[in-house]
Amino acid sequence: MLTTDTNPLDDPATDPFQVARDAARQIADATGVARHDIALTLGSGWGKAADLIGETTHTIPATEISGFSAPALEGHVGTLRSVLLPNGKRALVIGARTHYYEGHGVRRVVHSVRTAAATGATTMVLTNGAGGIREHWTPGTPVLISDHINLTADSPLEGATFIDLTDLYSERLRGIARSIDPSLDEGVYCQFRGPHYETPAEVRMARTIGGDLVGMSTALEAIAARQAGMEVLGLSLVTNLAAGIQSTPLSHQEVIDAGKASGPVISALLARIVAAL
Repeated sequence: MLTTDTNPLDDPATDPFQVARDAARQIADATGVARHDIALTLGSGWGKAADLIGETTHTIPATEISGFSAPALEGHVGTLRSVLLPNGKRALVIGARTHYYEGHGVRRVVHSVRTAAATGATTMVLTNGAGGIREHWTPGTPVLISDHINLTADSPLEGATFIDLTDLYSERLRGIARSIDPSLDEGVYCQFRGPHYETPAEVRMARTIGGDLVGMSTALEAIAARQAGMEVLGLSLVTNLAAGIQSTPLSHQEVIDAGKASGPVISALLARIVAAL
């Protein structure tokens, strides 16, 4: 679904980092929290983690904060939550992801990440629902993202901005996650443009070039997080096997159903991981 809301990021003359700083200041004013330490973007199936990681002290409709849009996808709650973790740190939980396929441009896609960095967060946890290419990954399997292949033909970096993406998905953080659940597998995530699902031929291509997961988010956000100096942890929930891997047609309802069925387990897992970060 495409939306037609106006946004300061739509003006090419606008400094997107200033918009992020403005948004961070508005979040601080609305919550009374001067700094957040960690940020989480909760994709399909991961939303219940927000209730498990700590005490939510403030919930803000994202549309009240500069640069944010109402979510276009079922499963995203459209709020920003300030959560007090048991260790005394603060988490900013982002339930208002803008997807690339909405047609708003990359600046809006990565605005939440840049805002999180502007609030002080140094760790970015990015989660999503994805199609699995490995046949043994049944729906409901959580997978650590070890690397990505950006197939959007776009980037959040503007101009002559050169950012090293070696170890983009932090090996250190993945090690912490595996210390919580040694059974966690990991794989390479391929972000396609969407909103259509990938064809079987595209999935075969992704497998050939080294992909293990396919989806429509995360990679652009991770690049922006690295530009902002954040350490990134990525997790996918396998909601279905990718086209051509499973024999039945793909549907968004399948993604929603898999997320609901797996939500309690993967959210509890994520809460334990966050407590260890």
